[in-house]
Amino acid sequence: MTDFIRPRLYLITPPLTSADDFAPKLDKALASGDVACVLLRFATADEGARKKIAKALAPIVQKAEAAALALDDAQLVGRAGLDGAHVTGAGENFDDALERLKPDRIVGVGGLDSRDAAMTIGETDVDYLLFGALDPEDNDAAATLEWTAWWAEVFNVPCVGVAHASGEVEALATSGAEFLGLGPRFFDEPAEIAAAQAVIDALEPES
Repeated sequence: MTDFIRPRLYLITPPLTSADDFAPKLDKALASGDVACVLLRFATADEGARKKIAKALAPIVQKAEAAALALDDAQLVGRAGLDGAHVTGAGENFDDALERLKPDRIVGVGGLDSRDAAMTIGETDVDYLLFGALDPEDNDAAATLEWTAWWAEVFNVPCVGVAHASGEVEALATSGAEFLGLGPRFFDEPAEIAAAQAVIDALEPES
């Protein structure tokens, strides 16, 4: 039986083109729940633009005592003062992130295509595994819950289960995952972030 865990929130931004446009939404989201991490995604491959966005948003995240993570860009972490990186899949990018960032910064991974791959990653110095897609159109809610509950039941490495709709929150919040991921649409609905937090706050250990 999975030990009782009250998960913290892990927010996933939409692909960003501007810090100025997004900062107000970020502020409201961070004020709406107990946020542990914010995964920053970028709509541009331009290194200068990504750095500018990250350097503007990271202090907002960190002031809220949350970690600011970059998607698939370990080099950006040091240049922009971020707390770590989230990598899609195993392989060279993941190995590079571990080499560059550990032990001082966070490295997480998602996009794993088999349980064997997840178990292999879990034997490394990774900080967490994420289950579910980063965008709703790519997500299979039932599979996300199944993977999240499996991992949380068996393994000690923390995991994130990603919800893209309010109806997915309760099952993932009670799955045993250390983090409840909320997809990009939640930034447009901070009341739904608060509602997700209320679900978490209402959880009680089974007697």
